[in-house]
Amino acid sequence: MKLDDLQLAITAAHHCSYLPEQQESLIFTLPDQPLQPELYLQLLQMNFRRSGAQLYRPYCSSCQACQSVRIAPEHFNASASQRKLWQKAGKRQWHYQLNWQPDWQQYYPLFQHYISTKHQDGVMFPPAPEQLSSMFQCDWLPILTLEQFIADQLVGVLILDALPDAWSAVYSFYQTDTSLALGRLAIQAALAAARQQQVQQLYLGFYISDCQKMAYKADFGPQQRLIGHKWQSFD
Repeated sequence: MKLDDLQLAITAAHHCSYLPEQQESLIFTLPDQPLQPELYLQLLQMNFRRSGAQLYRPYCSSCQACQSVRIAPEHFNASASQRKLWQKAGKRQWHYQLNWQPDWQQYYPLFQHYISTKHQDGVMFPPAPEQLSSMFQCDWLPILTLEQFIADQLVGVLILDALPDAWSAVYSFYQTDTSLALGRLAIQAALAAARQQQVQQLYLGFYISDCQKMAYKADFGPQQRLIGHKWQSFD
């Protein structure tokens, strides 16, 4: 399928979950279209993301705050605090592995814990199995996970879409009652794994400068952000 043949629709404006004072609209792909990873990669470079088997992007009349973030793993330069965190994690028997055939059901207890303890004010509370399973429901795209462990205990999961020469982070959840910054470790581990797999770009989803929950994404660099239809570099 070609980009010009794509059928799209727009949602009505509704409350924005990131910026309370804003209204949000989304443009999304209509179902039952023959999407492919190659087409998704083109759309990813145009601010699109995946939800289930469909793709979407913000389409807001009065706000352009959502900026896609991408990092070239081979150029990632860890800061002093990130190196310190990596070393601290190693001393705690922390490690990670990629799972190319993930079973979402084994992750649900951790997902349930994460939503219930960290996002009680979010749109996914209270958690339900369907919320997690939908992230894995896409028959035209390879989906993998980066699993974090302390010793032999699963403590974190990062869901990744596998595209030609790129990975796109879908969602990260983790054990919240540990002294390790598992959310940040997930990104560092994904960059390390992507570099080993010779992946050219890791997409981290949206960065919104006025959203405190997304502030951590700016700490990983050098990175590029999609601003006004142009990728701009940040050190």
